[in-house]
Amino acid sequence: MLKNKLVYLGLCALWALTAWKSPKSIERFSADSKPVSSLLLAQPSLDSARVSAAQLWVDSTLSSMTLDEKIGQFFVIGTYSNRYESYYATIDRLIKTYHVGGVIFFQGDPYSQAELSNRYQSLSRIPLIVSLDAENGLGMRLALGTSFPHQMTLGAIQNNQLIYEMGREIGRQCKRIGVQMNFAPVVDVNSNPLNPIIGYRSFGEDPVNVAEKGKAYARGLQEAGVLACAKHFPGHGDTHTDSHRTLPKITHDLARLNQFELPPFRALIEDSVASILVAHLEVPAYESRPIASTLSAPIVTNLLKNQLKFNGLVVTDAMNMRGVTKGKPAPEANLQALLAGNDLLLQPESVGASVQKIKQAIESGQISEEEINRRVQKILYAKHRVGLVPYQAVPVSKTLVKELKTPQSEALRQQLYENAVTVVKNDQSLIPFVQLDTLKLSAIAIGESDGNVFQNTLRKYANVTCYANGTKTDERFFAEMLGKVDSSQVVIVSLHEMRQKVAQNYGVSWASVEFIKQLVKRGNRVVVCAFGNPYSLKYFPTVPTLVCGYEGDPYAQTAVAEVLFGAIPALGKLPVSVEGLFPVGHGLPTQAIGRLSYGQPETVGMNSGKLQRIDAIMDESIRKGAFPGGQVLVAHKGRVVWQKNYGKLTYNLTPFEPVRDTTLYDLASVTKVAATLQAVMLLNENGLLDLNQKVSYYLPELIGTSKEHLVIRDVLMHQSGLLAYQPFWERTKPQGIFSPDFDLRVDTLNYTLLVARDLWTKPATIDSVWKWVVNSPMTGQRDRRGQYKFIYSDLGLIMLRRLVEQVSNQPLEELVQDAFYEPLGMYNTLFSPLWNGVSDWKIAPTEDDRVFREVLLRGTVHDQNAAIQGGVSGHAGLFSTANDLAILMQMNLQNGYYGGRRYFLPSTVPMFSHNYTLRSHRGLGWDRQPDANGNAYISSFASPRAFGHSGFTGTLVWADPATDLVLIFLSNRVHPNANNNLITSLRIRRRVMDAAYEAIETSIISQK
Repeated sequence: MLKNKLVYLGLCALWALTAWKSPKSIERFSADSKPVSSLLLAQPSLDSARVSAAQLWVDSTLSSMTLDEKIGQFFVIGTYSNRYESYYATIDRLIKTYHVGGVIFFQGDPYSQAELSNRYQSLSRIPLIVSLDAENGLGMRLALGTSFPHQMTLGAIQNNQLIYEMGREIGRQCKRIGVQMNFAPVVDVNSNPLNPIIGYRSFGEDPVNVAEKGKAYARGLQEAGVLACAKHFPGHGDTHTDSHRTLPKITHDLARLNQFELPPFRALIEDSVASILVAHLEVPAYESRPIASTLSAPIVTNLLKNQLKFNGLVVTDAMNMRGVTKGKPAPEANLQALLAGNDLLLQPESVGASVQKIKQAIESGQISEEEINRRVQKILYAKHRVGLVPYQAVPVSKTLVKELKTPQSEALRQQLYENAVTVVKNDQSLIPFVQLDTLKLSAIAIGESDGNVFQNTLRKYANVTCYANGTKTDERFFAEMLGKVDSSQVVIVSLHEMRQKVAQNYGVSWASVEFIKQLVKRGNRVVVCAFGNPYSLKYFPTVPTLVCGYEGDPYAQTAVAEVLFGAIPALGKLPVSVEGLFPVGHGLPTQAIGRLSYGQPETVGMNSGKLQRIDAIMDESIRKGAFPGGQVLVAHKGRVVWQKNYGKLTYNLTPFEPVRDTTLYDLASVTKVAATLQAVMLLNENGLLDLNQKVSYYLPELIGTSKEHLVIRDVLMHQSGLLAYQPFWERTKPQGIFSPDFDLRVDTLNYTLLVARDLWTKPATIDSVWKWVVNSPMTGQRDRRGQYKFIYSDLGLIMLRRLVEQVSNQPLEELVQDAFYEPLGMYNTLFSPLWNGVSDWKIAPTEDDRVFREVLLRGTVHDQNAAIQGGVSGHAGLFSTANDLAILMQMNLQNGYYGGRRYFLPSTVPMFSHNYTLRSHRGLGWDRQPDANGNAYISSFASPRAFGHSGFTGTLVWADPATDLVLIFLSNRVHPNANNNLITSLRIRRRVMDAAYEAIETSIISQK
């Protein structure tokens, strides 16, 4: 319990329990009042030695203080860490001259603030309480600081443990830069949508939700050793004006205040919050005079201390705000705040004059020195409890920001935004999107430029046509969109750069509202995604699908896109009601449907520091010339945690062509499992292909040949007796001259298969290759039992392509496109990309082939035998990206389920990835771990259940059900020369796989 952990909470109860006789006078404490130290000792679970140490320091310090030093403890002066030396010198003088009790920092940066904290502390005999108004983290005030979601966003989250963890993380960061007090959380119930100052800073309009989240946040801060501060008492949520500029008036009666405004404060008091900040409000229900609540004894003492029994530190809101200073000199306001019962005066003006004013009040009997002593005792105990005794300077190093912005804090930020996403309307049951092969999707970003995070994330899931306009009022753009977007399309309209305040219409333009209305009216299925204040949803009452992301943070944009596609569930609920359209607490939950999500490694128990070894491996590989560039993707537990592009497409200095997410790579033999094997598994489970049947059963032309008795299962396991490889392509260029079946021109009626740029062949060449396969000799290698030995063979996969097309009555490339790639959203996966219109600059080149095709290969397959078949074969020819392949491998890892659809029966992939032979380590088509030691591209950490495949061009796909891991490695190591084998000699793929496995924090890896 926090009550037993925080010493100063519950202290000083006697002085706090004394009631005010009138607003103008204070009753003196009786002589037999218990000292503060006795209340400290009354805490049953506190270590007596710690209590004695605190009591000893407090008593000795208090007894050594002058009256000026005591009075100085009440003042918390404002300061900045982004100013100039003469400014800092002014703060120095205030600290030394008036012995102030603390400082509150505003704008600056962590380095400067930490250094100034050390400087200021060194000037003060009694340690200062260093504070920060960091409601959503250090980033609220400090450049380079972490910004967590605003409280309105947090109000949508249903898991309050996340709020606690955020509070603890903010507390950790505060402590690291020498901050002992954070003026958070805001526990105002924002029941007024027109509130100009609270709004998004509140957890919402439900007092219970506000209370629970406020408690969680405060607990987290205080667990980290930072004083939490609930604000703005007695409740700033239902005001029309800003207390920074004027004195807002709360006109509610006592019943209403007790029902809505006070419950969060009452809950946090019961939960031992360290301090409470009193707002500058006029509240006639408690105070008959038209004065600020900070100056009101009935509010600060009678209500907060006596009735609510709050014994912690009471802090004023900033004493330089117009809500309290208007028409009142600063020294008088500061004195009245002290007389009202406040312990700390925040950002006071005229400190010197105020000290004199308080001394005069003591001399005149308005407040006794005994009362001064009691309040100072409370402050001193708080200082001791937060570790200021003995004071230790804050370490300031170059790694400070790195220590603040840890991978764990980023992972927490992401989880918070993900848990907040709220589906407000889903009238057409459109989301999550499932049927990607039939949906026509367009996305229009308003207030953002092209390449924004939201649309980039959408493109990871489907072939979404994206448009963007940085302005919100460009009617020509909206008219153009109405012309470009077909009425049959689903249109995702995202609203960016929104504003939090109603005075700015929450950043929503009327032009965009009208545009959305027109889309809905003409029949488009419209999805509006608002990255801003939930009150803005009132502008879209007719939109059938409405999602609120609350903020424009990149994590929020990613999370909303993932909810649309079912990568993560929608769990959030509205923290406020929206003008009669949607009640508070409304939210339509959606389910995750098995698609990959994208995020920080720590969100799924991986160590980002260990994954960074991949950077070093890839940089070394490029530097040594193993390949010019590549893509690496790691996914764990269904989340892509590492997706990086390295190097360039070529070694040329110009043009500069960096590897991108959308760069297509020639997969070489990965085609075997990413295309042919997928088709074989599909036909098998549908009863169209019997693995124990002979190939000749389906291809009768094999009867009477040496291939008549080949069994499909043996072909898949590479133990059928087929040769590894035959250079059939050499027969097309005898004596170095192309045969008549080839033409060095554009395609014509007879020459329609693209072999390479400006090189074509006849369709009959495919039949020629087939005949050459059929007539190829069998191996003579047999074991002692007379069985064919394992020989990894391309010929078997060429044969399986023929078989698949015969059984399905469909070309292989069309079958896999229709059955897998399109419904999975793999729109960057295809055969013959150059032939299919993909620009060559989007494709990584392979070999500069001087022997056969006499051209640099780019967009046509590297493998010669696949090339003479027009780029489509069972063993090679497929091009893809790391992201697309991750989708395919994740589907296989999930036993055929992905994106709300089942592609295989649950038993199919496990059956094919199992090993059934003693002749090799392989499964049915899949490669597996060869043994406990691995090999040049498979890690020894791989489990016996893992499966995947590698490719000659420098590629690898891998999935491990035991560790829920997917790894994709793509490179063009054959550029410009296929004889470059550094990728193997340096064991690059193996080392990258090792790094991925070792980054899993708890798994079978540690057991090994």
